[in-house]
Order: sequence, then C-alpha cells, then structure tokens
Amino acid sequence: MIIDSELSPAGLHQKINGLWELSASKIMEIRDHYDDSRGSPVFTVKGKYTTRGWTEWTQGFQYGSAILQYDADHRDEFLEYGRQNTLEKMALHLTHMGVHDHGFNNLSTYGNLHRLMVEGKTSFNEWEKHFYELSLKVSAAVQAARWTDLPGGGYIYSFNGPHSLFVDTLRSCRILAVGHQLGHSLKGENDLHISLLERLISHVLTTAKYSVFYGEDRDSYDIRGRTAHESIFNVNDGNFRCVNSQQGYSGYSTWTRGLAWAMAGFTELLEFLETVKEEELSSTGSKTEIEDTLLKAARATCDFYILNTPTDGIPYWDTGAPGLLHLGDYLNKPSDPNNSFEPVDSSAAAIAAQGLLRLGRYLSARNFEKDGKKYWSAGLTVVNHLFDDPYLSRDPDHQGLLLHSIYHHPNAWDHIPQGSKIPCGESSMWGDYHARELAIYLLRIIRDEPYYQFFITQ
Repeated sequence: MIIDSELSPAGLHQKINGLWELSASKIMEIRDHYDDSRGSPVFTVKGKYTTRGWTEWTQGFQYGSAILQYDADHRDEFLEYGRQNTLEKMALHLTHMGVHDHGFNNLSTYGNLHRLMVEGKTSFNEWEKHFYELSLKVSAAVQAARWTDLPGGGYIYSFNGPHSLFVDTLRSCRILAVGHQLGHSLKGENDLHISLLERLISHVLTTAKYSVFYGEDRDSYDIRGRTAHESIFNVNDGNFRCVNSQQGYSGYSTWTRGLAWAMAGFTELLEFLETVKEEELSSTGSKTEIEDTLLKAARATCDFYILNTPTDGIPYWDTGAPGLLHLGDYLNKPSDPNNSFEPVDSSAAAIAAQGLLRLGRYLSARNFEKDGKKYWSAGLTVVNHLFDDPYLSRDPDHQGLLLHSIYHHPNAWDHIPQGSKIPCGESSMWGDYHARELAIYLLRIIRDEPYYQFFITQ
C-alpha cells in the first residue's frame, strides 16, 4: 500500500461524520425490517440482511452497533435499542459453551454498555452496572473453560474442537482480560482456582508462536508476518501438527481477515498489558518478555499487511488466492472490488486499520516516533479510502454499511450478483460493526474524549 503521511484524524472528520449519518439509517432499517426469528443477521444478499446457520457470532455486533451509534451521536433511541436487546436476547451468548466468540458478542454489548456507564456517558445505576459486570464475568469464565492444555501453555480452542486453534480467537479472548480486571476466575474440579489472566496470556503466546510466521527458525521457509487461520495440535501429546484454513485459500497462504484479527488483537492486548502489574504475571513469564513477544507479532503482521495490500490499503480476501495472477500488478494499483477473478474483503480492512492505528500510537508513546508515524499513517490511509466510494453503502435500500465484505468464499456462501463472476457489493454484520468501531476510535480522538479501549480504565 502507499501510505499518505499527511493525513490526520481531524482531516478525516467529514468522512467519519458521513459514515455515522449513513450508519444511523442502516441500524433503523434493520431494526424495523429484519425478522429476528430467523436468527442473527450475518451478511446481505441483494442488499438485505440474511442469516447463515453456523455459529451465532454476529448478534452482539448487531446490537453493539446501536450502542456505538449512541456513543457517536448521543441519540437515546440507539442506546435503548442496544440496551433493551442486550437484556432480552444476549443472555444465551453468556453461557454458550460451543463457541470461541464470547469477546465478539459480549464485549460488543455488555462491555460497551458498561464502558459508557463508567465513563459517565449514560446515567449511573448501581444495579445495572453490577448486571453488566456479572455478565462479563460469566462470559469470561465460560470462554476460559474451552481449553486445551499444551506442555507449558495452552489455548482456547475453536468450534472445530480441542485440536483447533483459530487466529481470530485472539481478539475474542479479550473477554478474559475484562473478567480478570473484575476480580473473577474460573473454578475447576475440587474448587481448583484457574486464573483468567494466565489463560489469556497462554493463549496469546501460543497464537504468537504457531499462528504467525516470522521467516526464521521453525518457519525459515516462510514469509515474515503472514498468518495461518488454523493451527492443528495432537491433543494426546500436545504436539503441533500442521497449519490449516477454514475460510482462506489454504494454510500456506494468508486469509486477510485472519491477518487483520491478529493485527488488532495483538495491539489491543499490548495496551491492556500496560494495566497489568508484574506480580500478576508470575506464572506466565516476565512482563517484558510477554510484551516483546506481542510486539514482535504485531509488527510482523502489520508489516505484512502493508507490503501485501493494494495501494489504497483494501486487501483481497487471501494473499494466495489463485485468481490474483490474472489481475497483473495488483499491489501497485488500488483494489478493484468489481474485477472478474478474486473478491476484496473490506471487513478485513476495517479490522486491520484499527490494528495499524493502535500500533502506531503504542510505538510513538515509547519514542519510536518514526515507526509509530508509519503505522499510524497507514491506518489513516485505510480509513481515507474505506470511508468513501466504492466502499460506503449510500443506497438507502441497501441495509449494509460497508460494501464488498466477504464471509466464506471456499463454501460459496457469499452472494454473486447477476453479471459478476465473483462476490461483491454486499455487507457483513462484523464488517459494519468494525467500521463503526474504527470510526468511534477516531471520533473520540478528534473530540478529545477518553481513548477507546475494550478494558476497564476507571
């Protein structure tokens, strides 16, 4: 990508406001016309949200979007829509034992509602605050129970089973950090105390070791910074066996949304570690060693994204997708969502941009100003193109906010419009939510409001 070093959050204010104006109407359109009895809205088909029964991982993004909208424009109707539906419909997600998506669903709803109350953006109610905190504690413990032990560590396993580590779980397992901050833990057999922080750190270190490639040692044959969607382990002896991919082209190419989850996940957890005392990490290694591991992974993944994304910062769905060869020198021109060979994934861009921005801020605060400026400007470059045509959905009849999102290309779940050879022109609930999250991140900086973080800072 070509990084525009002249961009600033203030210079993007008009585009950010334009996104929120569109966002409000999209949320109300879904509220008024989507039939919730069909299941959670997942992605659009011909501009209308539909569902896809796999796991219920997007409902929190639906109601969390309304809560973020309230954060942006302070309109009570969005707060009440998000709050009431969180109360009525999200309880099942708290105790869902079958998924690795607790941070996605429950931090987006209970977590955002708790954050707004702590910040004083909503009226304070002690029992309501306790309700949010209890919900976050329960979600964290249930997520932590989905555990595979490895020699010297372990990981939260995916819905594929105990052998399976997904790179995207990195950002969902943030819920363990909040549970730990609230003083909670998981209880095992014979009242065994299981630290949520210890499981979080072990999962993060395992992900950094096996899901990210560094072009050295074990993966000297590979490219620095690329990620594998899935890592497979022998659960009998804990040995790593191979890489795999569920939603990407292969285990030996990089599914760009998985890459983006890693970029955002590592950088947010670096920020969280700033709140953790050294003595809390006595069982997982020194704080400095953990931070170094996370920073190495964050730098590698963000560098890979910058080097392997078209000039506008919007990636194709997989860096090894076979049709890319027909696009010529595609990395030296803007992405083309209407080409005839491979789809782009705008949702990956929305997630990745936040990772770039957070890494840039983190490094600048530590006097690595040149590198910090690079990543910060790269994130703003993505925003500059993503919050504009052809990616913002300006059609009032289209329920999506961010166009050209891809869900599961290998399973052919994405809609291919008439006259096209590839999926394009549609939206996803996670893409729309993360576009809003990216917009609130920058809007709060422009307004000089508290820095947007998933964890508790007050």
